[in-house]
Amino acid sequence: MDAVYDHLVTVLTDKFEVDAKEIRPDITLTALELDSLAVVELYVTLQEHWGVPLEEDDSAAELTLEQVAQAVATQLSGADRGGAPR
Repeated sequence: MDAVYDHLVTVLTDKFEVDAKEIRPDITLTALELDSLAVVELYVTLQEHWGVPLEEDDSAAELTLEQVAQAVATQLSGADRGGAPR
């Protein structure tokens, strides 16, 4: 999950211009002041980079960075086992 989390941090700082000092695993996307459109864009960016589907819904903005990274890692582990990612 470290590579996923590190990439998530890079996307947040580079693409969404989030201050790196604010980023920590337990902070939510809402607390980083990402609006719903930015959350969707973040999910699309992560899906394109990792090649896995992610379920984005109204509660996605309330997920912590650790939870978002874990969702990607879970999808990646499913894909590694040959299973169909969700």
